[in-house]
Amino acid sequence: MTAREVIRTLERLGFQVRRQVGAHIRMVHRDRPEAGVTISVHAGRDLSEGNIASILRQAGITRQEFEKARRGK
Repeated sequence: MTAREVIRTLERLGFQVRRQVGAHIRMVHRDRPEAGVTISVHAGRDLSEGNIASILRQAGITRQEFEKARRGK
């Protein structure tokens, strides 16, 4: 899964891009500003499972919640 797909899914879950510095995008949840997530974006490369797990942990969401939002349900 690419970083862009993860960003799009997090946006569906209420996160917004706060800033970008180089290849890193910082997102925060509009209702829970303490839920901040940093995503490393490298064009054409998929994120590792470890990176995805870290992003979900930072966001405070489960893999099931993420997958449900990713499918648009």
